[in-house]
Amino acid sequence: MSDRLRFGVIGAGFMGKAHALAIHSVGAVFGLDTRPVAEMMATSSDASAARAAQRLGFARHTGDWRQLVSDPDIDVVSVCAPLPHRDMVLEAIANGKHVLCEKPLATHTDEAIEMQAAAEQAGVVAMVGLNYPKTPASQFARELIADGSLGEIVSFRGVHVEDFLADPDLPIDWRMKRDEAGEAGALGDLGSHCIGMSHWLLGSIREVMAETRIVHRERPDGETGQRVPVENDDQAELLVRFENGVTGSLYVSRVATGHKMGLSYEVVGTEGTIVFDQERLSELQFYSRRDDARTQGFCRIPIGPAHPDYGAFCPAPGHGTGYNDTVTVEIRDLIAAITGDQPKLWPSFADAVYVHRVVDAALASVRDGRWTAVG
Repeated sequence: MSDRLRFGVIGAGFMGKAHALAIHSVGAVFGLDTRPVAEMMATSSDASAARAAQRLGFARHTGDWRQLVSDPDIDVVSVCAPLPHRDMVLEAIANGKHVLCEKPLATHTDEAIEMQAAAEQAGVVAMVGLNYPKTPASQFARELIADGSLGEIVSFRGVHVEDFLADPDLPIDWRMKRDEAGEAGALGDLGSHCIGMSHWLLGSIREVMAETRIVHRERPDGETGQRVPVENDDQAELLVRFENGVTGSLYVSRVATGHKMGLSYEVVGTEGTIVFDQERLSELQFYSRRDDARTQGFCRIPIGPAHPDYGAFCPAPGHGTGYNDTVTVEIRDLIAAITGDQPKLWPSFADAVYVHRVVDAALASVRDGRWTAVG
C-alpha cells in the first residue's frame, strides 16, 4: 500500500467542501501513515470545476465526472453530487476505485443492491456518508449501551427535524421529485440519518408501522412560476420494533418550523437513560438509577479527551467538535478500511441497503395500513 491515497471528489457544494476539508486535515489530525491527497475535483462544467479546485485545494479539475472516475491516478472517489448516484458509483467501481458516496446511496433499493454487489465483486471498499454517528458523543453513547450502563434497553426515540422547506413558496427542486429523489422524500433524505443512527446504536429494525404526509402539496416551478405537485413526503412517523426486542419511534420532517439540525435521540434502559441533540453535539445527557437518591437526576456530560476521537481534535474538554469533524472521522475510517487497519467498516454499502429496506417497509406500511416486516 502506498503512503498516499489520491482522492477525486464529484461535487463542490456543501458536502464536496466538507469532504475536501477532511481530506486536507485527516492526516494531521490523526497522525496517519497513509495520507490522502486532493487530486481532482469534478463539477458540472470546466469553469466551475476550475474555480472549485482552486478554492478547495485540488491539483486538477474536470467538467466531466466520467473523466475523474476513469483517471488512473485516482484511488478513491467521493460522490458528493445530488441523486442519482448509480452511474457515478458503478463506473468508479468498474475502474477499480474505492468509493465514499453520500446518502441516500440510491434512488431506490434495487440500485443500492446493485452497487453493493458491484463493490463486493470488485473487492473495493465502499462506504456511505452517514456521518452523524461519528460524533464523539454518539460513539460514547454506544459504549454506554454496550457496557450495560443503561441496563436492558427497553425503548428508543429518534427524531430528525429541519425547516429548510417550511416556506411553501420555495421552488420545487430534485428532493421533491420521484424520478430524481425517489418515492421517499423526508423519509429517505432525513430518515436515512435517523434509521442509520438507530442501527448504529441498537442494531436492526425488524418491522415498522408508518404514516407519511405531504404538508405543502404544491410549490412554484423555478422556471415557469406555475405551482406544481410535490411528489414525495414532507414528514414521516414510524413505530418500530428492533430485532433485539426494543420498541421505539422515529419522526422526520423537512418542514418543522424553527428546527435547524434537529437530529436527536433518547435511549431508555432499566438502569438509565441517555439523551443526545445534534444541535448540542458536544454533550450528552445521562441519568443513572444507580446514583444516590439525594442527588439523582440527569447530568450533562461535556465531551472531552476521555471520549472517543475527541482528543485528536482538542486536548481540553468542553471546547467541542463540529460537523466537519465528523466527516474527518469518516474519512479516517475509510482510509483504515482501505489499508486493512480497520477490517469492519461502518457504514458500508450493505448498511446503506439496510436503510433502503427500512424505508421500503415504511412505504409499504403506508400503502397497506399495517405493520410491515423489513425485507
